[in-house]
Amino acid sequence: MTDASEKRLIVEHGVAARVAQVIEASIEGLGYRLVRVKISATNGCTVQIMAERPDGTMSVDDCETVSRAISPLLDLDDPVGTAYYLELSSPGIDRPLVRASDFERWAGYEAKVELTAPLDGRKRFRGIIGVPSADGATVPIHLPDVKAGLPSEIALPLRNLADAHLVLTDELVRESLRRGGAPPPDGDEEIDGGAEEPVRAVPHRPARQKKTKPVKVPKPRPDGAKPTITKAVRLKNRDSLH
Repeated sequence: MTDASEKRLIVEHGVAARVAQVIEASIEGLGYRLVRVKISATNGCTVQIMAERPDGTMSVDDCETVSRAISPLLDLDDPVGTAYYLELSSPGIDRPLVRASDFERWAGYEAKVELTAPLDGRKRFRGIIGVPSADGATVPIHLPDVKAGLPSEIALPLRNLADAHLVLTDELVRESLRRGGAPPPDGDEEIDGGAEEPVRAVPHRPARQKKTKPVKVPKPRPDGAKPTITKAVRLKNRDSLH
């Protein structure tokens, strides 16, 4: 595989794209890779940033390192334009597949893939992915749900990739734990409301932040299926919002 396999195939749009443009070079400069930026209405507005080391691992300390590096950049450029929660996380076990190298690393495991344009009359596929082609243009997927007479394996064009992620299975959990890609259990207290995600407050206070809201830390699930996450509240003066 060439360096092209390290380019992200899924590109954000709108506010998420502006956030990615601001932070991606800084994340790469620290030796990490940006996986995905997602904006949601959780808690009013949450900016979720997934990142990882080149080997696919990402600890809580790594999340905090990235958060401290990108927070001043987000404060300066203000790509969101409103009060928001900043959440740094690992991709998790049922991770998004955003690079050709991701498909190569997890060849032989089940994934869900969605294309931007139909292929053989369909956009959504679920099956066992194989190793991408040498030029990173296509990835084979074995389809167990095809009708009689149709091919059980086809090559998906990665240039048309809209979304892709691994399917959480016992086999995948075991392999992720073996590779060290899942967060280890610890003895932290449970979060209010019984949330299952490991969440930690990031120890920083951006210049335009008025206050921080403490976030309790829950115990991770025994199977380690949830991603490692750090979360910080970023509250701006709402009178200045635009």
